[in-house]
Amino acid sequence: MTASKRRLPVMADVAKEAGVSHQTVSRVLNDHPNVRADTRARVEAAITRLGYRRNLVARALVTKRSRTLGVVSFDTTLYGPASTVYGIEQAARTAGYFVSIVSLKSIDADNVRDAIDYLAEQGVDGVVVVAPQRSAAQALESLPSGMPAVAVEGGSHRDDIPVVCIDQAEGARLATRHLLELGHETVWHVCGPSDWLETEGRLEGWRAALAEAGRPAPEPLAGDWSPRAGYEAGRSLAAMDGVTAVFAANDQMALGVLRALSEGGVRVPEQISVVGFDDIPESEFFSPPLTTVRQDFDVVGRHCIEVLLRQIEAARGVYGRLVVPPRLVVRSSTAPGPGR
Repeated sequence: MTASKRRLPVMADVAKEAGVSHQTVSRVLNDHPNVRADTRARVEAAITRLGYRRNLVARALVTKRSRTLGVVSFDTTLYGPASTVYGIEQAARTAGYFVSIVSLKSIDADNVRDAIDYLAEQGVDGVVVVAPQRSAAQALESLPSGMPAVAVEGGSHRDDIPVVCIDQAEGARLATRHLLELGHETVWHVCGPSDWLETEGRLEGWRAALAEAGRPAPEPLAGDWSPRAGYEAGRSLAAMDGVTAVFAANDQMALGVLRALSEGGVRVPEQISVVGFDDIPESEFFSPPLTTVRQDFDVVGRHCIEVLLRQIEAARGVYGRLVVPPRLVVRSSTAPGPGR
Protein backbone atom coordinates (compact mmCIF):
# COMPACT_ATOMS: atom_id res chain seq x y z
CA MET A 1 0.00 0.00 0.00
CA THR A 2 1.37 3.46 -0.93
CA ALA A 3 1.80 6.19 1.65
CA SER A 4 -0.96 8.25 0.00
CA LYS A 5 -3.49 5.44 0.63
CA ARG A 6 -2.40 4.67 4.20
CA ARG A 7 -5.29 4.62 6.69
CA LEU A 8 -5.44 7.60 9.03
CA PRO A 9 -4.95 6.64 12.69
CA VAL A 10 -8.03 6.48 14.90
CA MET A 11 -8.45 6.62 18.65
CA ALA A 12 -8.15 2.85 19.01
CA ASP A 13 -4.70 3.02 17.39
CA VAL A 14 -3.61 5.60 19.96
CA ALA A 15 -4.94 3.44 22.79
CA LYS A 16 -3.02 0.41 21.52
CA GLU A 17 0.18 2.42 21.01
CA ALA A 18 0.00 3.91 24.52
CA GLY A 19 -1.14 0.70 26.21
CA VAL A 20 -4.29 2.27 27.66
CA SER A 21 -8.04 2.00 27.14
CA HIS A 22 -10.06 3.86 24.56
CA GLN A 23 -11.77 5.76 27.41
CA THR A 24 -8.42 6.95 28.77
CA VAL A 25 -7.47 8.39 25.37
CA SER A 26 -10.83 10.16 25.24
CA ARG A 27 -10.28 11.65 28.71
CA VAL A 28 -6.86 12.96 27.67
CA LEU A 29 -8.24 14.49 24.45
CA ASN A 30 -11.01 16.21 26.39
CA ASP A 31 -8.57 17.45 29.04
CA HIS A 32 -10.26 15.53 31.85
CA PRO A 33 -8.55 16.20 35.20
CA ASN A 34 -8.70 12.59 36.48
CA VAL A 35 -5.79 11.28 34.42
CA ARG A 36 -2.37 10.55 35.94
CA ALA A 37 0.43 12.76 34.62
CA ASP A 38 2.53 9.83 33.39
CA THR A 39 -0.47 8.30 31.60
CA ARG A 40 -1.32 11.62 29.98
CA ALA A 41 2.28 12.00 28.80
CA ARG A 42 2.24 8.47 27.33
CA VAL A 43 -0.99 9.13 25.42
CA GLU A 44 0.22 12.49 24.12
CA ALA A 45 3.47 10.88 22.93
CA ALA A 46 1.47 8.20 21.09
CA ILE A 47 -0.69 10.89 19.46
CA THR A 48 2.45 12.65 18.23
CA ARG A 49 4.09 9.46 16.93
CA LEU A 50 1.00 8.36 15.02
CA GLY A 51 0.04 11.80 13.75
CA TYR A 52 -3.47 11.38 15.16
CA ARG A 53 -5.97 14.18 14.56
CA ARG A 54 -9.06 14.24 16.71
CA ASN A 55 -12.53 14.22 15.16
CA LEU A 56 -13.69 17.71 16.07
CA VAL A 57 -17.22 17.12 14.84
CA ALA A 58 -17.63 14.21 17.24
CA ARG A 59 -16.06 16.22 20.04
CA ALA A 60 -18.51 19.06 19.40
CA LEU A 61 -21.43 16.67 19.82
CA VAL A 62 -20.12 15.68 23.24
CA THR A 63 -19.03 19.08 24.53
CA LYS A 64 -21.81 21.12 22.83
CA ARG A 65 -19.10 23.41 21.49
CA SER A 66 -18.00 23.91 17.90
CA ARG A 67 -14.40 24.90 18.75
CA THR A 68 -14.93 27.71 16.25
CA LEU A 69 -14.72 31.44 16.96
CA GLY A 70 -16.18 34.15 14.78
CA VAL A 71 -14.36 37.35 13.81
CA VAL A 72 -16.02 40.39 12.28
CA SER A 73 -13.61 42.91 10.80
CA PHE A 74 -13.59 45.91 8.52
CA ASP A 75 -11.59 46.05 5.29
CA THR A 76 -8.75 43.62 5.85
CA THR A 77 -6.88 45.26 2.96
CA LEU A 78 -5.81 47.86 5.56
CA TYR A 79 -2.74 47.04 7.63
CA GLY A 80 -4.26 47.58 11.07
CA PRO A 81 -7.42 45.45 10.68
CA ALA A 82 -5.52 42.77 8.73
CA SER A 83 -2.78 42.51 11.36
CA THR A 84 -5.34 42.42 14.17
CA VAL A 85 -7.26 39.58 12.51
CA TYR A 86 -4.03 37.67 11.86
CA GLY A 87 -3.01 38.00 15.51
CA ILE A 88 -6.45 36.76 16.64
CA GLU A 89 -6.34 33.83 14.23
CA GLN A 90 -2.88 32.74 15.36
CA ALA A 91 -3.84 32.94 19.04
CA ALA A 92 -7.06 30.99 18.40
CA ARG A 93 -5.21 28.26 16.51
CA THR A 94 -2.72 27.93 19.37
CA ALA A 95 -5.68 27.48 21.74
CA GLY A 96 -7.13 24.74 19.51
CA TYR A 97 -9.90 26.74 17.87
CA PHE A 98 -10.84 27.36 14.25
CA VAL A 99 -11.72 30.89 13.12
CA SER A 100 -14.52 31.96 10.80
CA ILE A 101 -13.89 35.48 9.47
CA VAL A 102 -16.38 37.95 8.01
CA SER A 103 -14.64 40.96 6.45
CA LEU A 104 -16.84 43.97 5.74
CA LYS A 105 -15.85 46.44 3.02
CA SER A 106 -18.30 49.05 4.28
CA ILE A 107 -19.13 49.15 7.94
CA ASP A 108 -22.34 50.25 9.59
CA ALA A 109 -24.57 48.94 12.34
CA ASP A 110 -26.75 46.86 9.99
CA ASN A 111 -23.76 45.17 8.31
CA VAL A 112 -22.19 44.31 11.65
CA ARG A 113 -25.47 42.90 12.97
CA ASP A 114 -25.90 40.80 9.81
CA ALA A 115 -22.33 39.46 10.16
CA ILE A 116 -22.88 38.53 13.81
CA ASP A 117 -26.18 36.81 12.93
CA TYR A 118 -24.41 34.84 10.19
CA LEU A 119 -21.72 33.65 12.62
CA ALA A 120 -24.31 32.78 15.27
CA GLU A 121 -26.11 30.58 12.72
CA GLN A 122 -22.82 28.76 12.16
CA GLY A 123 -22.79 27.88 15.85
CA VAL A 124 -19.59 29.72 16.80
CA ASP A 125 -18.70 29.59 20.49
CA GLY A 126 -17.94 33.30 20.68
CA VAL A 127 -17.28 36.41 18.59
CA VAL A 128 -14.51 38.99 18.29
CA VAL A 129 -15.64 42.24 16.68
CA VAL A 130 -12.86 44.47 15.35
CA ALA A 131 -14.66 47.78 15.68
CA PRO A 132 -12.42 50.66 14.59
CA GLN A 133 -15.31 52.96 13.69
CA ARG A 134 -18.01 54.42 15.90
CA SER A 135 -20.80 52.82 13.85
CA ALA A 136 -19.32 49.36 14.43
CA ALA A 137 -19.05 50.03 18.15
CA GLN A 138 -22.71 51.04 18.21
CA ALA A 139 -23.67 47.78 16.53
CA LEU A 140 -22.35 45.89 19.56
CA GLU A 141 -25.41 47.10 21.46
CA SER A 142 -27.51 44.56 19.56
CA LEU A 143 -25.23 41.56 20.13
CA PRO A 144 -27.35 38.53 21.14
CA SER A 145 -27.63 38.19 24.91
CA GLY A 146 -25.50 35.34 26.19
CA MET A 147 -23.14 35.32 23.20
CA PRO A 148 -19.53 35.52 24.51
CA ALA A 149 -17.92 38.48 22.78
CA VAL A 150 -14.90 40.76 22.80
CA ALA A 151 -14.51 44.11 21.01
CA VAL A 152 -11.20 45.32 19.60
CA GLU A 153 -10.67 49.09 19.78
CA GLY A 154 -14.32 50.19 19.95
CA GLY A 155 -16.37 49.73 23.09
CA SER A 156 -20.10 49.96 23.73
CA HIS A 157 -22.41 51.06 26.50
CA ARG A 158 -22.94 47.42 27.46
CA ASP A 159 -20.96 46.43 30.54
CA ASP A 160 -20.87 42.75 29.52
CA ILE A 161 -18.67 43.26 26.42
CA PRO A 162 -14.96 43.54 27.30
CA VAL A 163 -12.64 45.60 25.11
CA VAL A 164 -9.03 44.95 24.07
CA CYS A 165 -7.27 47.92 22.53
CA ILE A 166 -3.95 49.62 21.91
CA ASP A 167 -3.47 52.95 23.66
CA GLN A 168 -3.78 55.18 20.62
CA ALA A 169 -3.52 58.42 22.58
CA GLU A 170 -0.32 57.28 24.29
CA GLY A 171 1.17 56.31 20.93
CA ALA A 172 0.49 59.81 19.61
CA ARG A 173 1.98 61.31 22.76
CA LEU A 174 5.15 59.26 22.25
CA ALA A 175 5.47 60.48 18.67
CA THR A 176 4.80 64.12 19.52
CA ARG A 177 7.01 64.20 22.62
CA HIS A 178 9.87 62.67 20.63
CA LEU A 179 9.71 65.53 18.13
CA LEU A 180 9.38 68.18 20.85
CA GLU A 181 12.32 66.72 22.77
CA LEU A 182 14.38 67.08 19.59
CA GLY A 183 13.78 70.82 19.82
CA HIS A 184 10.96 71.38 17.34
CA GLU A 185 8.67 74.29 18.25
CA THR A 186 5.49 72.43 17.34
CA VAL A 187 4.33 69.35 15.43
CA TRP A 188 1.96 69.28 12.46
CA HIS A 189 -0.43 66.35 12.20
CA VAL A 190 -1.87 64.46 9.23
CA CYS A 191 -4.89 62.71 10.76
CA GLY A 192 -7.02 59.75 9.71
CA PRO A 193 -10.72 59.68 8.76
CA SER A 194 -12.96 61.48 11.23
CA ASP A 195 -15.22 58.48 11.93
CA TRP A 196 -12.39 56.22 13.10
CA LEU A 197 -11.84 55.81 16.83
CA GLU A 198 -8.08 55.49 16.21
CA THR A 199 -8.14 58.93 14.59
CA GLU A 200 -9.81 60.36 17.69
CA GLY A 201 -7.28 58.74 20.01
CA ARG A 202 -4.26 59.90 18.02
CA LEU A 203 -5.62 63.44 17.74
CA GLU A 204 -6.23 63.45 21.49
CA GLY A 205 -2.68 62.30 22.28
CA TRP A 206 -1.09 64.75 19.82
CA ARG A 207 -3.04 67.70 21.25
CA ALA A 208 -2.35 66.63 24.85
CA ALA A 209 1.43 66.39 24.29
CA LEU A 210 1.51 69.84 22.70
CA ALA A 211 -0.63 71.33 25.50
CA GLU A 212 1.57 69.77 28.18
CA ALA A 213 4.58 71.42 26.55
CA GLY A 214 2.78 74.75 26.17
CA ARG A 215 3.05 74.60 22.37
CA PRO A 216 0.46 75.66 19.80
CA ALA A 217 -1.50 72.96 17.96
CA PRO A 218 -1.67 73.68 14.21
CA GLU A 219 -4.82 72.80 12.30
CA PRO A 220 -4.66 69.05 11.44
CA LEU A 221 -4.53 68.06 7.79
CA ALA A 222 -7.28 65.53 6.99
CA GLY A 223 -6.33 62.17 5.51
CA ASP A 224 -7.87 58.78 4.77
CA TRP A 225 -4.99 56.39 5.68
CA SER A 226 -3.77 56.25 2.06
CA PRO A 227 -0.36 57.30 0.66
CA ARG A 228 -2.24 59.60 -1.74
CA ALA A 229 -3.76 61.51 1.19
CA GLY A 230 -0.32 61.80 2.79
CA TYR A 231 1.14 63.01 -0.49
CA GLU A 232 -1.46 65.78 -0.82
CA ALA A 233 -0.89 66.81 2.80
CA GLY A 234 2.88 66.73 2.23
CA ARG A 235 2.58 69.08 -0.76
CA SER A 236 0.72 71.55 1.44
CA LEU A 237 3.28 71.24 4.22
CA ALA A 238 6.19 71.72 1.81
CA ALA A 239 4.70 75.03 0.71
CA MET A 240 4.30 76.36 4.27
CA ASP A 241 6.83 78.39 6.22
CA GLY A 242 8.00 77.23 9.62
CA VAL A 243 7.10 73.54 9.35
CA THR A 244 9.88 71.43 10.87
CA ALA A 245 8.08 68.36 12.29
CA VAL A 246 5.20 66.21 11.06
CA PHE A 247 3.36 63.35 12.75
CA ALA A 248 1.34 61.25 10.29
CA ALA A 249 -1.40 59.06 11.77
CA ASN A 250 -0.20 55.97 9.89
CA ASP A 251 2.85 54.83 7.96
CA GLN A 252 1.14 54.81 4.56
CA MET A 253 0.32 58.50 4.86
CA ALA A 254 3.84 59.13 6.15
CA LEU A 255 5.13 57.52 2.93
CA GLY A 256 3.08 59.98 0.89
CA VAL A 257 4.41 62.88 2.99
CA LEU A 258 8.00 61.76 2.38
CA ARG A 259 7.40 61.58 -1.38
CA ALA A 260 5.85 65.05 -1.51
CA LEU A 261 8.63 66.61 0.58
CA SER A 262 11.27 65.02 -1.63
CA GLU A 263 9.61 66.33 -4.78
CA GLY A 264 9.40 69.78 -3.17
CA GLY A 265 13.12 69.81 -2.50
CA VAL A 266 12.69 69.48 1.27
CA ARG A 267 15.26 67.24 2.96
CA VAL A 268 14.17 64.74 5.62
CA PRO A 269 15.19 64.88 8.43
CA GLU A 270 17.55 67.88 7.95
CA GLN A 271 14.69 70.33 7.26
CA ILE A 272 11.56 68.45 8.34
CA SER A 273 11.32 65.43 10.65
CA VAL A 274 8.57 62.88 10.01
CA VAL A 275 7.02 60.26 12.33
CA GLY A 276 4.45 57.63 11.34
CA PHE A 277 2.26 55.17 13.22
CA ASP A 278 1.90 51.33 12.93
CA ASP A 279 5.46 50.21 12.10
CA ILE A 280 4.43 48.33 8.96
CA PRO A 281 7.10 45.88 7.74
CA GLU A 282 8.15 48.26 4.94
CA SER A 283 8.69 51.29 7.17
CA GLU A 284 12.34 50.49 7.89
CA PHE A 285 12.97 50.50 4.12
CA PHE A 286 11.44 53.94 3.46
CA SER A 287 13.86 56.65 2.39
CA PRO A 288 14.87 57.60 5.00
CA PRO A 289 13.88 54.71 7.30
CA LEU A 290 10.79 55.86 9.19
CA THR A 291 10.56 56.68 12.88
CA THR A 292 7.17 55.33 13.90
CA VAL A 293 4.96 53.97 16.67
CA ARG A 294 4.70 50.17 16.85
CA GLN A 295 1.41 48.45 17.63
CA ASP A 296 1.75 44.91 18.94
CA PHE A 297 -1.09 43.13 17.15
CA ASP A 298 0.09 39.70 18.31
CA VAL A 299 -0.45 40.74 21.91
CA VAL A 300 -3.87 42.17 21.03
CA GLY A 301 -4.84 38.86 19.41
CA ARG A 302 -3.60 36.83 22.35
CA HIS A 303 -5.49 38.96 24.88
CA CYS A 304 -8.69 38.80 22.78
CA ILE A 305 -8.64 35.02 22.73
CA GLU A 306 -7.71 34.73 26.41
CA VAL A 307 -10.61 36.99 27.43
CA LEU A 308 -13.06 35.28 25.08
CA LEU A 309 -12.12 31.77 26.21
CA ARG A 310 -12.52 32.75 29.86
CA GLN A 311 -16.09 33.71 29.03
CA ILE A 312 -16.73 30.52 27.04
CA GLU A 313 -15.07 28.00 29.32
CA ALA A 314 -15.95 29.52 32.69
CA ALA A 315 -19.47 30.51 31.58
CA ARG A 316 -19.02 33.86 33.30
CA GLY A 317 -18.57 37.42 32.20
CA VAL A 318 -15.17 39.05 31.84
CA TYR A 319 -15.58 42.80 31.83
CA GLY A 320 -13.55 45.96 31.54
CA ARG A 321 -10.96 47.34 29.15
CA LEU A 322 -7.55 45.74 28.54
CA VAL A 323 -5.09 48.27 27.11
CA VAL A 324 -1.92 47.27 25.23
CA PRO A 325 0.89 49.88 25.31
CA PRO A 326 2.49 51.01 22.03
CA ARG A 327 6.22 51.58 21.53
CA LEU A 328 8.20 54.29 19.74
CA VAL A 329 10.69 52.99 17.16
CA VAL A 330 13.29 55.62 16.35
CA ARG A 331 14.93 55.48 12.91
CA SER A 332 16.42 58.03 10.54
CA SER A 333 13.45 60.25 9.60
CA THR A 334 13.75 62.44 12.72
CA ALA A 335 16.53 64.78 13.81
CA PRO A 336 17.07 67.81 16.08
CA GLY A 337 15.11 70.91 15.16
CA PRO A 338 16.64 74.11 13.75
CA GLY A 339 19.30 75.60 15.98
CA ARG A 340 19.84 72.43 18.02
